[in-house]
Amino acid sequence: MDNVKPISKVEGTPIQQVVIGSCTNGRLEDLEAAVKILKGRKVSASVRMLVFPASGRIYRKALELGYVTAFVEAGAVVMNPGCGPCLGVHQGALGDGEAALATTNRNFKGRMGNPKGEVYLASPAVAAASALTGKITDPRKGGF
Repeated sequence: MDNVKPISKVEGTPIQQVVIGSCTNGRLEDLEAAVKILKGRKVSASVRMLVFPASGRIYRKALELGYVTAFVEAGAVVMNPGCGPCLGVHQGALGDGEAALATTNRNFKGRMGNPKGEVYLASPAVAAASALTGKITDPRKGGF
């Protein structure tokens, strides 16, 4: 991780993309934490939200528990299990000047395919709350 800061230093920063999961940090408990915040709400129209269960087993369990349905109803796109946009070659590469908030494990320059984009790392709860508001949001505030 590069350039680590507390959420209070970046709260309110506009984001265009939220990524939950991938081959790292796409555990069932990560998905559950996000669903608890998203359920019954809608992702901001200014945000693309991508969800990557870490494995087929986790994807199937998330289906069984209703998490996949909750994500889709909130406006997220649930992707194939495994790797996601981190390497920047498919599904979720950032455009120039775009910012993503992700639950992945790296945020160095050029991550998610564009050195002119920014990647902020956060917990699934912060990611879900931020997807709803379109800006980096602390879920401990604002009734989440």
